[in-house]
Amino acid sequence: MLIRENMELLERAYLSPFATLSENSRGREKEEEQCDIRPVFQRDRDRILHCKAFRRLKHKTQVFLSPKGDHYRTRLTHTLEVSQNARTIAKALRLNEDLVEAIALGHDLGHTPFGHAGEHILNDICKGGFKHNEQSVRIVEKLEKDGQGLNLTWEVRNGILNHQTHLMPSTLEGKIVRFSDKIAYINHDIDDAIRGKVLSEEDIPKEYREILGNTTRKRLDTLIHNIVTNSMEKDDICMSEEVEHAMKELRKFMFQNVYQNTMAKMEEERAKDLLSRLFFYYIKNIEKLPEQYLQIMEQGETRERVVCDYIAGMTDQYAIAKFEEYFMPKAWQVN
Repeated sequence: MLIRENMELLERAYLSPFATLSENSRGREKEEEQCDIRPVFQRDRDRILHCKAFRRLKHKTQVFLSPKGDHYRTRLTHTLEVSQNARTIAKALRLNEDLVEAIALGHDLGHTPFGHAGEHILNDICKGGFKHNEQSVRIVEKLEKDGQGLNLTWEVRNGILNHQTHLMPSTLEGKIVRFSDKIAYINHDIDDAIRGKVLSEEDIPKEYREILGNTTRKRLDTLIHNIVTNSMEKDDICMSEEVEHAMKELRKFMFQNVYQNTMAKMEEERAKDLLSRLFFYYIKNIEKLPEQYLQIMEQGETRERVVCDYIAGMTDQYAIAKFEEYFMPKAWQVN
């Protein structure tokens, strides 16, 4: 018997009746031979971890643009924190850790440079709009591996697509990531805001601190324990009404006091202007795009969408470098 088949038997014997078993996956868009060692969701996790879009996350802004310090979160560290929260919950509930981790590692692959500022400007100027969750799926389906995509399973793609608040994944594992994303960014953004002197712990309304805790560690502990306790032996992932309400209100507080704070976002308009100018430059000078993107356009994709793909894939530093190359004056060359 293959190692993979033994692992699938272990899943069947140990995991919750509500878990998504690897052997029951709806499969991939393109059929392929199974790995002899890894079940399908573990294989998806590995594909995401090794892809170029994942590596670029280390140089993409989470919330604070160009922070002065080494300890602010990036899109990569956010992703890893989401993954850790999700795996803790999944293990406690005996759900599929491989599926949870694959969704978590892939959920933000489509994020732009300069955080949500980049997402907002591309949504405004690109025909058809732009949403990072949809772009994440586009990356794994069409853009990675020079247009071949990663050929991930349906369950992983569904979890990536539906990780946002107004959407709902089809698996419990996807629902765990959806909660874990909020838990991660609310708490690490508070930590970063305190580090950046945008916020102090005492600024957080007392009623939320009394329910959730008065430190990042205590809030994480409360939220994760609450999900585990309230989801045990259920075909759902849920929180108690009191704790979920406090988390949602704390999220609103963060939008009002951090995400839309003048000091925290003072560079946002500059970032939007930079990406907007790059977008229209490439629309007029399409030949400047790498060959991979020109090939996608030759296959029938619109110019706007291909330019959007290229800009969305940039890191913060690369976008700045391209802006300087095209728009900043250069010194005369003296022979």
